Amino acid sequence: MPLYFCRLLFILSTFFVRTQSQQHPPPPKLPGLLLDCGTSAPLVDERGLQWFPDGAYIGAGAPRNLSLSGLFPTLSTLRSFPFSAGSPSRKYCYVLPAVRRSRYLVRTTYFYGGVNGAGVPPPVFDQIVDGTFWTAVNTTQEYAAGMASYYEGVFLARGKTISVCVAGNAAYTLSDPFISALEFIRLPDSVYNATDFNESAMGLIARTRFGSTGLPERYPDDRFDRYWHPLTGSMHAVGRTHNITVSEFWNIPPADVFDTAIVADQDRSLVLQWPSVSLPNSSYYIALYFADTAPNSSRTFNVFINDYSFYSGLTVTSSGLSVFSTKWILSGLTTITLTPGSTLPPLINAGELFGLFSLGKLTYTRDVINLENIKRSIKNPPEDWNGDPCMPRGYSWTGVTCFEGSRIRVVALNLSSMGLSGFLSPSIGNLTALTNISFADNNFSGPIPELSQLKMLKKLHLQDNQLTGKIPHTLGNLKKLHELFLQNNNLTGEVPANLLQKPALNLKLLPGNNFSPSTPT
Repeated sequence: MPLYFCRLLFILSTFFVRTQSQQHPPPPKLPGLLLDCGTSAPLVDERGLQWFPDGAYIGAGAPRNLSLSGLFPTLSTLRSFPFSAGSPSRKYCYVLPAVRRSRYLVRTTYFYGGVNGAGVPPPVFDQIVDGTFWTAVNTTQEYAAGMASYYEGVFLARGKTISVCVAGNAAYTLSDPFISALEFIRLPDSVYNATDFNESAMGLIARTRFGSTGLPERYPDDRFDRYWHPLTGSMHAVGRTHNITVSEFWNIPPADVFDTAIVADQDRSLVLQWPSVSLPNSSYYIALYFADTAPNSSRTFNVFINDYSFYSGLTVTSSGLSVFSTKWILSGLTTITLTPGSTLPPLINAGELFGLFSLGKLTYTRDVINLENIKRSIKNPPEDWNGDPCMPRGYSWTGVTCFEGSRIRVVALNLSSMGLSGFLSPSIGNLTALTNISFADNNFSGPIPELSQLKMLKKLHLQDNQLTGKIPHTLGNLKKLHELFLQNNNLTGEVPANLLQKPALNLKLLPGNNFSPSTPT
């Protein structure tokens, strides 16, 4: 299970920072969208952040309420999604508007609260962004302690939307997946800009404010509502007030993270195990933040990670600085060692650690556009028809079969016997890799669309609907078509001669149509 997540290790009643009434200038507006999943009304938290109901961004799942006392409203509701072990895997996606080529912080929050029934353990399920498997969501440990969990990642918008999905997985557990809150925050171009987001995404493992105590640093101190968790332990911690211009730092950390530090004893090295979890062997993004605790002062030291030199001769002043690596290999427990190079001992103020994981492919754009058009022509489309239609592998839309070649193409549509209604969109004819189509045994009305571009089509099953109009004569020109079922509709007119003259075609036209002249069955 990839380790691209963080856990909320503080009590639920303090999940949101309780601010006192003070006279401060208004904080900068959070550049994003905050969704309170499962609720029907917006709310404003005590930091002044607006949370919106999630229903406008997803068409699946059931809102649920938790009756536990002491919960902040954002945790007191959730959205639960159906899961059946005997059915194909389905993903349920929030589709969020985005600015193409911008990067976004995505944070999902989960508080189970026993929503699947007394004695039913929390589900373990998959989390997906666009066509990329992100991580498995496992809240078991936190639920046992009465806590919530969150997962945070940074992703590039490869189009005008980003889809954030949860998906049941029978390999883990068999109960319904859920989500409590979803945050979607646009980041400036400078933040984490050394990562190639065309190839990778980043999953947060740790973001720490060394030497601090109490609650995590959040909005409004961090303008993007990133969580900076405190860490002190038995090490020497100091606190100072700096006037650091954080806008000069690419990642724009909050100024307050430079006000505390862990400092080595005089003439000693500082050895710090961070993060506290063992890491799988992989590439990681590491950013470390430093500022001298005394005004107009400086100190020099060397930085090692797992005994490998990370930065030699680092000179830190009271103005602060950061050093980072975009692809540093880590495995197991990680040790940061700062060795002195000047009279003043080494120190560290803050750090961020992300796991890097490869992006999955996306379905061919034209196929996605045409499937979206088909979805709009169906009055009651399948609930999971959101997000990428084909990816990741194993999580294609209900009734959609895909082929993974140089492009991810849709090769079959099977929506038979689903109780669907509406009409057959002409966009079906633009899915040029289709080999099989079945809309049989539904309540579709209107004409059969033009399908002359489907040169690969072998089977077309449209029987047992309410289709009207004539059979397009161009169907007879599809050389690979060998099965055409149209019975039990309300079709009229003459049957194209080129269909009747195809000896290898399995053609079923009657009963239930009114062709002229009379047509063989």
